[in-house]
Amino acid sequence: MKKLSFLLLPLLLLALGGCASNPRTKADAEQVQQYTDPKDPFESVNRSMWDFNYDVLDAYILRPTAVVYADYMPQFARTGLLNMALNLEEPSNSVNNVLQGKMGDGFISLGRFLLNSTVGLLGTIDVATKIGLERKDEEFGEVLGKWGVATGPYLMIPALGPNDPRSGVGDYVDSAYGPLDSLNIYFSVLRFGIKALEARAALIQQEQQLDNSADPYGFVKNAYFQNLEFKVKDGQVEKTAEEEALDDDIDAYLEGL
Repeated sequence: MKKLSFLLLPLLLLALGGCASNPRTKADAEQVQQYTDPKDPFESVNRSMWDFNYDVLDAYILRPTAVVYADYMPQFARTGLLNMALNLEEPSNSVNNVLQGKMGDGFISLGRFLLNSTVGLLGTIDVATKIGLERKDEEFGEVLGKWGVATGPYLMIPALGPNDPRSGVGDYVDSAYGPLDSLNIYFSVLRFGIKALEARAALIQQEQQLDNSADPYGFVKNAYFQNLEFKVKDGQVEKTAEEEALDDDIDAYLEGL
């Protein structure tokens, strides 16, 4: 999800849905400690942040709020609010597509914004998709990846979840595109909250997989980097034997993002 991990709001925690915070056995813990991931040089700190995010913020704030939101908010209202939040990102999608040489997708994103903002009642109705103009999500972090910029170290940020320097810079740039740059704090928080709650509600179905993982922290980290690579390479990702073995579980997890 595009802008969910870039505002420090205690209420809104992305991509940490229902994950067990520690390895299940002492042997698992020892094995984790003996392994050094070059992408995760701050692992000890990151694991502490993971525990805080899961044991406190997700358990007591985000998950209960997402459950109430999903149970009591009418579906038509949820769909309309999410469509409106996503429509505000179409201009940035357009620019980021063009920066990657995807001129056709850039024009589609711009056309979607104009159509949904007018005929679609400020984006609440996704008219563009109904007539065959599918959404072409692209982030500036993906543009940087296309240009050869590495992700940098993995960062587990309090209240925000998984992140990396390239994505952080990319999302800062995305927020500078109009109309996102003109939103006041209240509309920005509302937009962020809608997307965060929808993302967390979708992850509820993936909780059991994470709970059954020997190392949920490592599982989500692998899923995070695979998702970044998948987006940068437009799905053309070469996987190692170990990654192939994890594909089924990780793909199921990513479907909830």
